[in-house]
Amino acid sequence: MLGPVILAASRSDKMRRFISAAPGTKQVVDRFIAGETVDQVVPIVEDAADKGLEATLDVVGEDITTPAQAEAARDAYLELVERLKVLDLGPRAEMSVKLSMFGQALEGGHELALANVRPVVEAAAAIGTTVTLDAEDHTTLDSMFAIHEELRKDFPQTGCVIQSYLFRTEDDARRLAEAGSRVRIVKGAYKEPASVAYQDKAEIDKAYVRITRILMEGEGYPMIGSHDPRLIAIAQELGRQAGRKLDEYEFQMLYGIRSDEHIRLAAEGHRMRVYTAYGTDWYGYFMRRLAEKPANLLFFGRSILTKG
Repeated sequence: MLGPVILAASRSDKMRRFISAAPGTKQVVDRFIAGETVDQVVPIVEDAADKGLEATLDVVGEDITTPAQAEAARDAYLELVERLKVLDLGPRAEMSVKLSMFGQALEGGHELALANVRPVVEAAAAIGTTVTLDAEDHTTLDSMFAIHEELRKDFPQTGCVIQSYLFRTEDDARRLAEAGSRVRIVKGAYKEPASVAYQDKAEIDKAYVRITRILMEGEGYPMIGSHDPRLIAIAQELGRQAGRKLDEYEFQMLYGIRSDEHIRLAAEGHRMRVYTAYGTDWYGYFMRRLAEKPANLLFFGRSILTKG
């Protein structure tokens, strides 16, 4: 299986230097990363809005080693909020944040991450949008869920992400599927041990369906994060069975992947949100996109071989 090997490489400084220097890298990175700056990503959000699409924006970068870097991440999101406010894009674009960027892994990281993310959530609410807390590896989830619960006391629209490959997630879904909640379900993109996560794709998919049913039958707002046509069709059927209207849940897909499907689902009346990442520290995000789908890796390999 190539996925675990690629995920291991995502933590290797040697591989980071090699991939960054490879002549075909930029072509592939540009497929998944919308730009390096706010100025580059805003026109993409505007174009998506013109097509009936919404966005969730992620400032990439997870390898935070100092409190100053965590504060810089906070400030990058606050800059993004200000730009969305000026352009009146708040209702069309929420934000996704990884708490590792806000200092979660540092000493006193739980309190530091909460202190750094709160002003972003507050600023987002002020312009009519919200924040979703991305799920990372399983060791961070108790902290993430606790921060999510704390933020929802003042900002109940704050969302979170759950991952179908983890054994714990069905219980998490039942707890989270309450009135007013916003929950994104994804398969998962971190290297997790067999003691906590399914390793077989078929089992992960079955869990995804079970969890989607829990969310659809609950009282919250499900966000279906998948590019798999079969899982998308199943989610639509589960929504119908649960009596949900098309605006009572949404689909989310990554920028640069199955763009025609983004348009198709929006044209059918679904809410369709494009997960749009930008920034200069793209390596970890990029490697997980390669690990998720072998075709992405083949595309990258061909690009390296044909550039020089």
